[in-house]
Amino acid sequence: MPKKSLMLGNHAIARGLYEAGVTVVSSYPGTPSTEITFATAQYKDVMHAEWSPNEKVSCEVAVGASVAGARSFTGMKHVGLNVASDPLYTFSYSGVGGGLVIAIADDPGMHSSQNEQDSRRHAIASKCLMLEPADSRECLEFTKKAYDLSEEYDVPVLIRLSTRISHSQGIVELNERVERKLPDYKKDAAKFVMMPAFARGRRVVVDERERKLAEYAEVTPLNVIEDNNSDIGIICAGTTYQYSKEALGDKANYLKLGMVNPLPTELIKKFAEKVKTLYIAEEMDPIIEQHCKAIGLEVKGKEVFPRIGEYSQSIIRKAVSGESFESNDFCEPITVRPPVMCAGCSHRGLFYVLGKLGVMVNGDIGCYTLGATPPLSAMDTCICMGAGVSALHGFNIARRRSGEEPGKTPAIGIVGDSTFVHSGITGLINIVYNQSNSVVIIADNSITGMTGGQNTPANGRDIYGNSAPSIDLELMCKACGVNRVTVINPGDIEECERIIRQELEAGEASVIIARKPCSLLKTFEKKPPLQVTPEKCTGCKICLKICCPALSFTDKKATVNQTLCVGCGVCSKACKFGAFTGGKNS
Repeated sequence: MPKKSLMLGNHAIARGLYEAGVTVVSSYPGTPSTEITFATAQYKDVMHAEWSPNEKVSCEVAVGASVAGARSFTGMKHVGLNVASDPLYTFSYSGVGGGLVIAIADDPGMHSSQNEQDSRRHAIASKCLMLEPADSRECLEFTKKAYDLSEEYDVPVLIRLSTRISHSQGIVELNERVERKLPDYKKDAAKFVMMPAFARGRRVVVDERERKLAEYAEVTPLNVIEDNNSDIGIICAGTTYQYSKEALGDKANYLKLGMVNPLPTELIKKFAEKVKTLYIAEEMDPIIEQHCKAIGLEVKGKEVFPRIGEYSQSIIRKAVSGESFESNDFCEPITVRPPVMCAGCSHRGLFYVLGKLGVMVNGDIGCYTLGATPPLSAMDTCICMGAGVSALHGFNIARRRSGEEPGKTPAIGIVGDSTFVHSGITGLINIVYNQSNSVVIIADNSITGMTGGQNTPANGRDIYGNSAPSIDLELMCKACGVNRVTVINPGDIEECERIIRQELEAGEASVIIARKPCSLLKTFEKKPPLQVTPEKCTGCKICLKICCPALSFTDKKATVNQTLCVGCGVCSKACKFGAFTGGKNS
């Protein structure tokens, strides 16, 4: 009898990879998908797992393993799929060797993301099959099914997750791993070499594959009709199925789509015939709605459901029945707590200085993005990973070409160590190659901090925590052609200010590596907490501008939370009256 376990959706995906006989797993961490690959590390005896520099590389690793005949996997968040789209779109033409599955975690409501992108668009454009599980059990089962479909239809299969499905828990049944023997490798240039002559032939194959997948969509058990003899019908998938069921129960009929690309036509028409009013409950883009309208159905979609953000039971019930949905009445409203850099964060002193200098800061993706929020308010842009470097060059070139006096609008680019390896290196090469007078700061905290502390190619540890070769950031920058590379301690705000001013006046490309370990690392050397001498505190509140959660004010005097403080000493550097004692600037 199969064992049962309570698992996060992400952990269930990892278990599905194990049971499906997957050999190679390669990903770049990105919330809300990170735990999938991290969880596969427990199966290291039968699966190889790794963190790659970025999603394009991880997808290409999975592609190579597939060509070798092995089952492979890569996981990412929705914006990571943008980076991986180059190999994906072409490998869709090639088709697979061993099954290839890619899990993409969308983020409705943008809990940890810079946009609300709908990954179903990529599935349609890349002509790939896409599944969407609605709970942890389906995460496991759909993952195993995805490999069978990948190999049967010769197609990469995408599994669409969301923040709620990835991070909610459910009961799953555990089964044994099914080992697969790796076949002998055989050359097949017409299939895998996508030069124009071969690609044209594969395009015909893809078209025929789409036709077969459309037929399968009509009969697959992944798409389920629940008939409750209601006049109301709801077409839904993933989270919206759960919300709809909780909000309406047996007061509606449901067409739960587990396969969201391609969408069925006849099955939807059959479902629509049994109801008087048909609703399409889907978060983000109206993809199912547009499909239904294209096949001639009258539906209620985005005119009654929100186009923006996450749905809920309340939203579903109010849209369909006009009634409110009361739940958890015993719970008091949760106080909003905006994110803030941790006590002892290595980025705090650096952003305090950047805010003080008033320079334009081209930001990037990472913990340091919090440098944009008050009271630091020291970041001007945050676009995507690597843009902190590349956009800096564009900004400086535009100001220079307009005839602006050098130094009138000083600008800095900032990128984390993991993000620099992800997509900052090519931007730095561009700065050097095009002779841009640009100053880039690499905020090196020795970890991928924002997604929970994963190792990187720059910190000398692999996914298992074992020692691994590490990139020397100083040598890398010099290899890119940067002559001026300076390493600073971002906790020393006086030194930070001096070096930043110096490099802004240097008149050539330069890199400042602000190196200090993340305060959450086990290797972080915690110092005794600081104390405040009340007689020396003037109540000026300058210390609050560093935005440390360990600092507060009581009776018009600064106070230090002795539990939170790690003794980094940045507050003592900011204070001009010597009110802080103890700890040590580190």
